[in-house]
Amino acid sequence: MVNILFADRPEMWSDYAPHLRRALDAEGLTHAVIAPEMEPQDVDYIVYAPSSFVQDFRPYARLKGVMNLWAGVEDVIGNETLTAPLMRMVDPGLTDGMVQWVLAHTLRHHMDIDTHIHGQDGEWRSGRAMTPLMSRRKVGILGLGELGGACGAALAGLGFQVMGWSRSPKNVPGVTNYTGEDGLNEVLSNAEILILLTPLTSKTENLLNAERLSRMPKGAFVLNPGRGGLVDDAALLAALDSGAIAHATLDTFRVEPLPPEHAYWSHPRVTVTPHIASETRSDTASEQIAANIARCERGEPFLYVVDRTDL
Repeated sequence: MVNILFADRPEMWSDYAPHLRRALDAEGLTHAVIAPEMEPQDVDYIVYAPSSFVQDFRPYARLKGVMNLWAGVEDVIGNETLTAPLMRMVDPGLTDGMVQWVLAHTLRHHMDIDTHIHGQDGEWRSGRAMTPLMSRRKVGILGLGELGGACGAALAGLGFQVMGWSRSPKNVPGVTNYTGEDGLNEVLSNAEILILLTPLTSKTENLLNAERLSRMPKGAFVLNPGRGGLVDDAALLAALDSGAIAHATLDTFRVEPLPPEHAYWSHPRVTVTPHIASETRSDTASEQIAANIARCERGEPFLYVVDRTDL
């Protein structure tokens, strides 16, 4: 018998239950039991949201693995009671959603669409500078993991000049990859549109600070669908106020929901989207979770294990 605890908000169970059951059966795990309540000593796997009722993992003595439902792991990685393997959510649906958001807002800023939409006032603005071709636009991506790599490949496929920075070398078709501090500076100094998709760790907290913002081309755009903590908020607001950064489109924040009094809401050069760049989809996520559990039951190693020594 394989016992799987679904640890998320109660209202999520009705959404996930049929998809998880179908995915487990498809993997040959017809005998597996999955439920939102289970005695800790009977649990083999936990399908997990960091905001759930499970915060102390010590009672789960036979736990084989924790399947994170969120793309980020910063809200659970510091839990010292979790000693079992922790798996990232790598969901094709989540990846596709992120690519769509990044493409949409990159093209929006590349084409200066905001100016044309907001200029419906009877003035014919034909004298504005012509939008460069995509082949002349330099786009930088910080983070070339599953999400960043997919976004980089999609942007390169459209014809943008794409540069990517990652902590270890990556091979993404059409993307020039840089590593190290010198590589980061190279991307920053050239990126007319910068996209933040690196994981949030102690090493990437405030990755985009005042000094790094100052290296960017004047009038550049910043997109952050990654993690709110990647950005020094005060530094970004100052760069926006001065015009050094033309606009920031932000989907993630240090505090969510973003408080109504936060300066981002009223700033004319900021677009706020409510953490919608990419959301875990219950159908495709369930398939990935079931496949990983099946691997473990066959004696094969998990996929997407979080390396806790590199955070």
